[in-house]
Amino acid sequence: MSEISNAIKQLCEEKNLDFKSVIGAIELALAAAYRKDYGERNQNIRVKFNSVEGTSEIFDVKTVVDNLPEEEEREMLENLYSPNPKDLKKEEFKEYRPQIMEEEVTEEGKKKFNPKIDIQLKEAQILKHDAIIGEEIVTDLPIPESYGRMAAQTAKQVIIQKLREMERDMIFGEFKGKEREVVSGIVQRREGRFVFVDLGKAIGLLPAEEQIYNENYNIGERIKVYIKEVREGHKGPEIILSRRSEEILRKVFYLEIPEIANGLVEIKNVAREAGSRSKVAIWTEADNVDPVGSCVGQRGSRIQTIISELGGEKIDIIEFSEDQEKFIANALAPAKIMGLDLNEAEHKATVRVSPDKLSLAIGKNGQNVRLAARLTGWKIDIIEATPEGEKKVIGNDEEIAVGEGPAETEIMENDETVKAADESTEVKPEVNKVKKEKKAPKEPKVKVVKEPKIKKIK
Repeated sequence: MSEISNAIKQLCEEKNLDFKSVIGAIELALAAAYRKDYGERNQNIRVKFNSVEGTSEIFDVKTVVDNLPEEEEREMLENLYSPNPKDLKKEEFKEYRPQIMEEEVTEEGKKKFNPKIDIQLKEAQILKHDAIIGEEIVTDLPIPESYGRMAAQTAKQVIIQKLREMERDMIFGEFKGKEREVVSGIVQRREGRFVFVDLGKAIGLLPAEEQIYNENYNIGERIKVYIKEVREGHKGPEIILSRRSEEILRKVFYLEIPEIANGLVEIKNVAREAGSRSKVAIWTEADNVDPVGSCVGQRGSRIQTIISELGGEKIDIIEFSEDQEKFIANALAPAKIMGLDLNEAEHKATVRVSPDKLSLAIGKNGQNVRLAARLTGWKIDIIEATPEGEKKVIGNDEEIAVGEGPAETEIMENDETVKAADESTEVKPEVNKVKKEKKAPKEPKVKVVKEPKIKKIK
């Protein structure tokens, strides 16, 4: 085996390229070099390269087409032997891109005769008496002993360009197949609000809107990212990454918990607010397996590993149940509910909680009930049950279950502040709930200054 063949195979292994594709790039480069030094204007140069022997064969290849009418043939010959200087510049430009051969079309929609790649039937039959339309006529060309400096430079440019194109296509195809998957990468650098992650064969972009707000990305740190989109860019494939996706949470559970990896425990659904809190619904068919205990681990070892991987994000493990009432009650954990009513027509659940569990059921800024609604797929209304009667505190009309950031209303209860989300209605105070009202400012006192007495001097 020749040194050239060994070098090509080594290049293919380093860049993970196809051997035949690299040989094709070399053949295009040799064709460009031959055209630069020895080729004629209307030759369609093709080269067959033998990597084992290091030799090449050069041909002029043309396709047989029907004979042209006399007027078109005369016009074609005039253009052929009296070329326009502008056309010559175009031809020189095409020499650097021999793989591109555009076909011109006439106004009638027919393919226009191109003397570079086409040959008339009557001319083809001179070279080969039984030639037919559509056949390729291959003419051998002399093989040069050497190429000039400019031809060698042209060949080098063609090879570099083709190898870059093949490498880009390979990277694009590989990561396009990994789209919507979770991969591991190393933080390479930061540019403004953008973070660039090294994925091995390519660099991915983590934009600001896909980052977790309280997470720091240190250079050299290994992180798991979700490949959100792979698209073609001006400088190669663009890989858009995300750290906010729910798929990252699923992948971490799959990697850290063997019962989920082997299919004994199944993740039914995930509701996540990245960087803050998540709820994961799990289920198993095995009677002798505790799904929640499997995920938590001994003394919380497994769940602590997952929390560390997600930068300290709080995670609630919820046991899934076919009984919707039980599932909704579990989803509102850690709050304990007194009861609930389901409205199948509106797909809405009305949950009753005691006053001391109200803040726990709602969560900070309504987060707990919002995640529970997203996890179960039910609209959830919270009803506070008191000795004086039931009173609706929050509901889906106020968009707390699926809202993005409800307003806060402060209620005084037993000298403690309970924050409840409410956008449209105001929570009315009860006997043991006194809403603080701002006292009207007192009117400023006006001090009257008496006029001084003037003594008369006799």
